[in-house]
Formats: sequence, C-alpha cells, structure tokens
Amino acid sequence: MVRIETRQASVDFPIFDAKTRSLKKAVLGMVGGNISSDDRKVPVIQALHDIDITIEEGDRVALVGHNGAGKSTLLRLLSGIYAPTSGTAHIEGRVAPVFDLGVGMDPEISGYENIMIRGLFLGMSRKQMEARVDEIADFTELGDFLAMPLRTYSTGMRVRLALGVVTSIDPEILLFDEGIGAVDAAFLEKARDRLEELVKRAGLLVFASHSDEFLRRLCTSAIWMEHGRVKQRGGLREVLTAYKGRDPWLDDAASRT
Repeated sequence: MVRIETRQASVDFPIFDAKTRSLKKAVLGMVGGNISSDDRKVPVIQALHDIDITIEEGDRVALVGHNGAGKSTLLRLLSGIYAPTSGTAHIEGRVAPVFDLGVGMDPEISGYENIMIRGLFLGMSRKQMEARVDEIADFTELGDFLAMPLRTYSTGMRVRLALGVVTSIDPEILLFDEGIGAVDAAFLEKARDRLEELVKRAGLLVFASHSDEFLRRLCTSAIWMEHGRVKQRGGLREVLTAYKGRDPWLDDAASRT
C-alpha cells in the first residue's frame, strides 16, 4: 500500500535571532509563508497552514504556485523530512525525495563512487546500484570523467551524473522538485524521456515545477499552493487554468495555428 495523508498539518519555523530584517527575508526566501504577529517572544515563520490532502497509489500530482508559496516545504513534509508542528502526516511506502540533485554526493570521490552513494541515499541497495552502474555511466556520456573526483566536474556534468542516478531508481513514492538546469537541450530532452519512465515505475508522484509542458507530460491532477495553504486541488487542466488565469491547452492550440 502506497499512500500519503495529512490532516490539519502545519509547519512553523521559529527565528531565534530576528533583530535584522535581512535574516527574516532570507528565511522567507527558503520556506515561504508569513511571519507571525502574535505576542510570542520568538517570531515564527508560518510556512504551512492546515494542510489536508490524501495522495494514493497511482496519483500523479503537480504542485504549482509562485516562489515562496510553500511548495518545497510541502514536499519536505510529505517526505517526512519535516514533522508537522501541529496536525498529522502519515506516509506509507518508501520515499525517494528528489529536491536537490547534488544532495548525497561527495566532491572528493569519483563519479563512479558517487553513483553508489547517491543511489543508497535514495533508498536503493548496494546490489541494486551495482547492477545499474554501467547503464547510468552510459546515460551520462561522461566517459573517463567518471573515474575522476566530482570537484573536477562542471555544473552541467554534475547534473548529468545526478540525473543518471535519479532516473535509474525504483521508487514507491517519488517527490520531485524540478532542478534540471545547466545541461544542453539535447541531453535535457533525453533526461525528460527517462523521467517519464521513472514516473511510470513510481507508485505515486508529487512534482513541483514551473513548466506547464513538463507537468502536462507527467501529471494528471494538481495542487495550487498560495501563502502556505492549499488554494485549490483538482484536475491538472482545471487547476493550471485557475492558477495561470488562462487555459494552457488553448495557448498551445493557438500557437500551432
């Protein structure tokens, strides 16, 4: 059984040194939400408020909203990285959180060694990763660089390596915050094809992205986050139209005529 359920779940972050406005701005930039204005001595970032959602096996959910709306914080709540300050969050199934493509990688060891470490970080066994090393190496197109320390890689090369590992796993719960950036267009398209295959293998998907085209390829429903709350949930087209103020499907049709 693969399932995530939250009931009245909220996440707060206390700020223990809020004397400078720059600190408050920095924290808000990371988690979104609002700074509380009650009488508590320690200011609190109210990042998520009363989140009531159920995501079940087979669901493919897009997470949309402006920067700072709470999408990344919600993904971390759904993964178990953040515990709710109030309310509950219940997770059934093995979670593969893909928030930062560089997490779990060591700059001082080789690409091959990082393939193993990153795979273990994502919940795979050593035996499973050993069986995938050659296929991942072939996908990255990094050749002899895989025997060199990660610190010698360019940003684009690191993204290639991380994507090779991420798209080789077999997740039950895939929580993905789009982080595909410094790679050439041809490789990006190749990675997207592998991501589609990854999604097909996952029990459920929650995917935060600003790309309508990518969301439409991978998702069937959506959650719109605003100021740390769920503003709307429903079918992908319905929610994207409400969020964008226009129908992206009609925009595409118009662009083709």
